[in-house]
Amino acid sequence: MTMSRRKILTGGAASAGMLHSSVKTLSTPRKGLTYKATAFDAFAIFDSRPVDRLCEILFPGQGEAFIKMWRAHQFEYAWLQVLMRRYADFERVTAQSLSFAANALKLDLADNQKKQLLQAYSCMPAWPDAVPSLQKLRQTGVRTAILSNLTPQMLQSCLSANPGLRDLFDHVLSTDAARTYKPDPRAYALAPDALKLPRENIAFIAYAGWDAVGAKCFGYPTFWANRAGAPSETLGDKADAMGADLSGLTAFIG
Repeated sequence: MTMSRRKILTGGAASAGMLHSSVKTLSTPRKGLTYKATAFDAFAIFDSRPVDRLCEILFPGQGEAFIKMWRAHQFEYAWLQVLMRRYADFERVTAQSLSFAANALKLDLADNQKKQLLQAYSCMPAWPDAVPSLQKLRQTGVRTAILSNLTPQMLQSCLSANPGLRDLFDHVLSTDAARTYKPDPRAYALAPDALKLPRENIAFIAYAGWDAVGAKCFGYPTFWANRAGAPSETLGDKADAMGADLSGLTAFIG
C-alpha cells in the first residue's frame, strides 16, 4: 500500500469518543473573522518525539529504524481495519503495529518495554507554540477543537499530562466515535456536527501531509503545520496554507 508505506514522520458523546467541556470562548467572534472555529489534529498540538527517543534508549542504534517501521504500520493497520470493515481502535492498532515492528527487526521486546512505549503515546508533551497559539485564537473568539485518530483515553491522558491545556479546547473529538479513521469523510464530519457549523467555517490544522489532503478533500479550509518539513503529497488537493509551526495560524484564521 503506497500511501501507508511511505515515510511517516512524527509524525459516547463523551464515552463514545467526544469529551465536551463547559469552557466557553473568551470573547465573541471578531467581526469579519474568516473562520469561526478550528479543528486540530492531535499531533499538531502534541510532540511525539519523546516516543522516538525512547525507542533509541531501549534499542541503541536501532531506534530510528524501529520507530519508522512502527509508525508506518501503525497507520497502515488503522486504514486496513477500515477497509476490511473490522474496526479496532487506535490503542489496539498501535500495540499490534509495535509487535510487528519488533518482530520484523528481530528485536527482543520485553513486556515492560512494550508497556513503556505504549504509555509514551499517552503522555506526549505539547509543542512549545501550542498554548500561545491556542490562547491567541480564543482571545479573538475562535472556537477550538481537537479531531484525532487517537482514542478518547489517549487524548485525555495527553491533555492531563499538560496542565491547563484542556481548558483551551471547546471539544476533544476522537474518530473512535465514528468507528473509523481520518481520512475517511465520516471521521472529518465529527467536527461540524459537534461545533454546529458548516465545514467551510472550520479551519482544520493538520500535522501530516496526508491529513492535510484528506481535510481539504472533505471541504475544510486547511492549514498544514508541517513541523517535519515533509514534501507535499501529490494527490491533487493541497492545503490552503502551510507553516513550519503554528506561528502563522492566527493570520490564516483572520
